[in-house]
Amino acid sequence: MSEQDQRQVKMFGCTSAELKESVEASPTFKFDGAAMIVASMLSDAQEELGHGYVEEARQTLNRAKFVLFEYLKPARS
Repeated sequence: MSEQDQRQVKMFGCTSAELKESVEASPTFKFDGAAMIVASMLSDAQEELGHGYVEEARQTLNRAKFVLFEYLKPARS
């Protein structure tokens, strides 16, 4: 595994390529869009924090930010 992949696994719990593949395969993404994926991830992070899973919540929040920046960034003119 490359150094970049290792950094991504530490940040997201998977590589960015795996994360993209997972997001794009999701029925929620296909039918409701990226914003609903982010909302779901934020809910997951709340639950993780509520159960004391701080590291998991950190990774979930990083995955939500990835989806925001990858799929919901404003178009540039």
